[in-house]
Amino acid sequence: MENENISIFKDEIVLLRDNIATVIKGKNDRIELVLITLMAEGHILIEDVPGVGKTMLARSVAQSINGEFKRIQFTNDLLPTDILGNFIYNKETEKFIFKKGPIFTNILLADEINRGTPKVQSALLEAMEESTVSLDRNTYLLPQPFFVIATENPIEQAGTFSLPEAELDRFMIKLDIGYPSSRSENEVLKVVQVVHPIKNIKPVIEVKKIMELREIVKRIKVNDEIRDYIVSLLNATRKHGNILLGGSPRASICLQRLSQGIAAFNGRDFVIPDDVKYGLKPVLRHRIRLTPQARINNVTVDNILEEILKNVKTP
Repeated sequence: MENENISIFKDEIVLLRDNIATVIKGKNDRIELVLITLMAEGHILIEDVPGVGKTMLARSVAQSINGEFKRIQFTNDLLPTDILGNFIYNKETEKFIFKKGPIFTNILLADEINRGTPKVQSALLEAMEESTVSLDRNTYLLPQPFFVIATENPIEQAGTFSLPEAELDRFMIKLDIGYPSSRSENEVLKVVQVVHPIKNIKPVIEVKKIMELREIVKRIKVNDEIRDYIVSLLNATRKHGNILLGGSPRASICLQRLSQGIAAFNGRDFVIPDDVKYGLKPVLRHRIRLTPQARINNVTVDNILEEILKNVKTP
């Protein structure tokens, strides 16, 4: 791969990051991971308390790439057709026509996704995996890029439905945003005093550029030793005594693709073990299910993943 392409990739990510950072203060590492996931063709689940900028982050990404943005507020009375669309009868033509739902967009914010019923949550499965929507024996292609940012509140449990494993496995990574530092929060207060910066954020690249950057990520080299390392890490999660459900083969694919994006961002056309290590927790954190005994003993997923990283030999 030409070094010029790698340089372009990093320059574009930094350009986007700095633009989004005018809205989301003091969270450059989170912004970078979101953007790398976008370029790696993944989707993101953000679990955090209200008011830390989950919605603003999604809007900032959409506006920065000049992409179409739609938001779905999940509630327990939402229907799958409210997301996917439905067939409407046209009196003039005497035919049913398909009216597309909000899922036909570039950036979809699935806000408080765990407030939707399992039936509604499952409406996203095909779209997130195959970028298509199938209704009444017809298949419709979604716009490209198609990127889902879903949020959930870990504090409120009333009226919520846990995301099933099949749904969680469709998200490449899970992250939190966290509270800002005192300095960053002070900056937020200054910039929002007159007008919120989200109203002034401008596109810095065109949405079609995302497709070119995705091709760069795909061409990042992954040698056999790195692939063996990824498989060994995933196998370790499946055999660990405190883990009831380990990472799936889809998790392996996600870890490899995210590692490629991390390598490109760091100016390399090949993946090294540190790229895999950096991506391990975000990729596996939401996929692993602990045994009841492990939960009783206050063992955390992050503790186990750190243990696995120490025990699995680094190539």
